[in-house]
Amino acid sequence: MLHIAPRLNRIKPSPSSMAGQRARELRAMGRDILGLTAGEPDFETPGHIKEAAIRAMADGQTRYTDVGGTPVLKEAIAGKFLNENGLAYTPGEIIVGTGAKQVIFNALMCTVAAGDEVIVPAPYWVSYPDIALLAGGVPVFVDCPAASGFKLQPADLERAITGKTRWLMLNSPNNPSGATYTRAELQALAEVLRRHPQVWVLTDDIYEHLIYGDVEFATMAQIAPDLKDRTLTVNGVSKAYAMTGWRIGYGAGPSALVKAMVKLQSQSTSGPNSIAQAAAVAALTGPQDTIASNQREYEKRRDMVVASLNAIDGIHCAAPDGAFYIFASCSALFGLRTRTGVAIESSDDWVMHLLDSQDLAALQGSAYGVPTHFRISFAASTEQLLEGCRRIARARDELTGQAINQELQ
Repeated sequence: MLHIAPRLNRIKPSPSSMAGQRARELRAMGRDILGLTAGEPDFETPGHIKEAAIRAMADGQTRYTDVGGTPVLKEAIAGKFLNENGLAYTPGEIIVGTGAKQVIFNALMCTVAAGDEVIVPAPYWVSYPDIALLAGGVPVFVDCPAASGFKLQPADLERAITGKTRWLMLNSPNNPSGATYTRAELQALAEVLRRHPQVWVLTDDIYEHLIYGDVEFATMAQIAPDLKDRTLTVNGVSKAYAMTGWRIGYGAGPSALVKAMVKLQSQSTSGPNSIAQAAAVAALTGPQDTIASNQREYEKRRDMVVASLNAIDGIHCAAPDGAFYIFASCSALFGLRTRTGVAIESSDDWVMHLLDSQDLAALQGSAYGVPTHFRISFAASTEQLLEGCRRIARARDELTGQAINQELQ
């Protein structure tokens, strides 16, 4: 009999990955599934990046690379941090991984011991708690409701910190809410962290270039230089350059931490894909015009979807400052029933109703620590988004009964 290690029982499959897989399975069965779950741009990888990959293959760049990334890519990453964020890093303070997720995984596996606590503001990206659990740690969830813009408040952070706290996870712009911390908000959190020198900060900046209006991006090591020696800044090329499948992420932080992460990576995946690394160099050092054009298109889609959803009785959402997700409240629908008599009591019930009645795949907010909301991605065509909103409206119209009186969160 196969014996599965007990550590695997601490975690669950990624809800977003499973939702995508379920949608593909239903399509294969002949269902007209409209999937609005994907956390990836619907744009093509820019041509000059693809051409760089082709050149790399033609030039024989098809062999193993240094475990922590090629020198030329590290140089490009250092240039990005310096030019865009005002952060100076040496090659020994940079690691390249097979996606930003691996960089985060490496960091927690290298630093979290049994019983150590990792503060995870909710809503959160689905993988943070499970990576902490797999490392033997304890995720400590801090509720960040819509009333506070889905952002961690300094007083709440202070209350969550104990002698066992090792990390604070900060994701800005946030998946799923799109909440983006201002410089002043980060400075207020930094004031708390200065009182607790045992707490490190992991800033997941993967949506850095997807912000809207007059919002300005800032990151912790930039606005609090005195915390740089206990901050790991994580980023990647997936979202900004439409390179999700290329699987290149990177992190920068203290050399001792990076050295440990490289050691761990040497016994897992070793160096990232050599061709994808060459493409990432082209992404970071080549023309940046597609970022702005994609951003403008996302903003149009955002405004359209927010207006359409807010026109539906019982659905409420604010326009996100960043990323490409709408995190909408469905709590006003709780207590209503479907045509088959099933009660809507959580976001899980609502997204199942969307799938069963309208062939629309969305993600339940419970996967992100907020069971009153659901997430849809606007990284899809205008036609798909309009159709998705029509299906959500039809799903709402099918519900009957008396709603539970709840405040929108």
